[in-house]
Amino acid sequence: MSTALEIRNLSRRYGPILALDDLSLTLEAGRIVALFGENGSGKTTLLKVVAGLLAEYTGEVLVHGERPGPATKAMVSFLPDESFLPSGITARGAVAMFTDFFADFDARRATALIDDFGIDSRRALKTLSKGQREKVQLALAMSRRARVYLLDEPISGVDPAARETILATILTQYDPEALVVISTHLIADIEPVADAAVFLRAGRVLFAGDADDLRAQQGMSLDRLFRTAYQTPVRS
Repeated sequence: MSTALEIRNLSRRYGPILALDDLSLTLEAGRIVALFGENGSGKTTLLKVVAGLLAEYTGEVLVHGERPGPATKAMVSFLPDESFLPSGITARGAVAMFTDFFADFDARRATALIDDFGIDSRRALKTLSKGQREKVQLALAMSRRARVYLLDEPISGVDPAARETILATILTQYDPEALVVISTHLIADIEPVADAAVFLRAGRVLFAGDADDLRAQQGMSLDRLFRTAYQTPVRS
């Protein structure tokens, strides 16, 4: 396996707040990595730095050997945790927009996924349920032929049936040679599909490694490890 993401001594501030604190991490291609952490642990900031959306940081970030910029944006598909599409656009219009924006976007795949989800592509996104909007955005993100997929809370706020559908879509649509990083609080849902896991706390790596190794070393499931590790408040 090749190294898809290499991070060394990464720090990022928001004014006086240190969101990422000298964080180092290496992730290999061809893996599904679960990114865990309590609110404010740095998960979203980390994904945005890797996606090339945040440029002011110290340390080094390499995506397949390239620093975040135009070259990496062409190989990274980022699904943010908030809606990133105009509320008045239709699913069909969103597919057309992604076709214009990304050379690696497969419009036929996106259209087929949206149809499979049972969503009327002529309806404006503002008329859809939260779960339906999440599915449209996921269809767009997973229809790029990317080398790295960064998915920030893709199953939050939707019902269990929708979560199962979304997870199944992720598992069946990504290139098996790509790296997939899924940030989530829903550990029990992600644990069965995760090859590896990274636990963040206060901008630092608390635990990281293969999922099976972490379970063996800690003597508990990842879900239980999460509940145990974050019981004690962070010391200021």
